[in-house]
Amino acid sequence: MKCSLEGKRAFVTAGGAGMGRSTVLALEAAGATVFTCDIDETAMNDLPSSISRWRCDVSSSAELDAIFDEILPGGLDIMINNAGIAGPTKLVEDITDEEWATTLSVTLDSQFYCTRRVVPGFKTQGSGVIVNLISSAGILGYPTRSPYAAAKWASTGLTKTWAMELGPDNIRVNGVVPGNVNGDRMDRVVAAHAATTDQPEDEVRRQYALGVSMQCFVDPEEIADLIVFLCSDQARHISGQIIGVDGHTETLWPRT
Repeated sequence: MKCSLEGKRAFVTAGGAGMGRSTVLALEAAGATVFTCDIDETAMNDLPSSISRWRCDVSSSAELDAIFDEILPGGLDIMINNAGIAGPTKLVEDITDEEWATTLSVTLDSQFYCTRRVVPGFKTQGSGVIVNLISSAGILGYPTRSPYAAAKWASTGLTKTWAMELGPDNIRVNGVVPGNVNGDRMDRVVAAHAATTDQPEDEVRRQYALGVSMQCFVDPEEIADLIVFLCSDQARHISGQIIGVDGHTETLWPRT
C-alpha cells in the first residue's frame, strides 16, 4: 500500500531534528508541500530547500500566528503538533514554577495555539487532519517527570475531545504515542535519569528497554510512517485514536 499526499499542504512543529525531521521528510516524500518551524534555526539548515521553515518559539502564540498568517492564505490540510520538551527529571517537591510552566507551555500550549488557528480553515474546506504527538507518558504514570506527564496526559484528553468536537466537520484528530525513540532526545532523558539515580547510562537504557514488551527502542522513521498513513485517504475514517509505535510500553519507570 502506497500512501499519497499529493496536493496536500502540511505544517509540522519542531521539524529540525528527531521525529519532527523524519516526519517532515516523510510527508514530502509522500507528495505533500511541507512547512515547518523550530526553536533551533541551524537544525533546519540541511532540510531540502523545498521545505519552507521559520525559527519559532512555539510557546508564543504571537510567533506561531505570524507563521500561520503566511501559510493559511494558501490553504492547509494537515497539522502535526510535534513540538515538546522533556522538562525536568526531579521529584515533585523539587520542581520549580518555571520548570513546570515552561514544560507545559512548549509541550501543551503549542498544540492548542496551532489547532485553534487551523480549525476555521479546515471547517471551511470541509476536511483536515490533526495529529498530536503524545507519549507513553500520556497514557502511563512517569515518576520524576511530573510536568511532562501532565502535558502529555492533557494532550491525550485534547485529542479525544477535538475528535468528538470536529468530527462532524470531517476533521480527523489522532494521537501518536512514541515509546523509547532512538536519537538525541532519548539520550538526554537517559542521561538525566542516570544522574538522578546514580546509575550508568547503559544500565538505565537497559532498564527502559525492559519496560517494553518487545524490549526495544524504535526509530523516528517508524513514527513518521504512521503519521503519513494517518494523514492519507487510507485512514479517512480513523479518528479519536491514541496509537502507539513503541513495542508496547508496559511501564516508564525502569525495571531493575
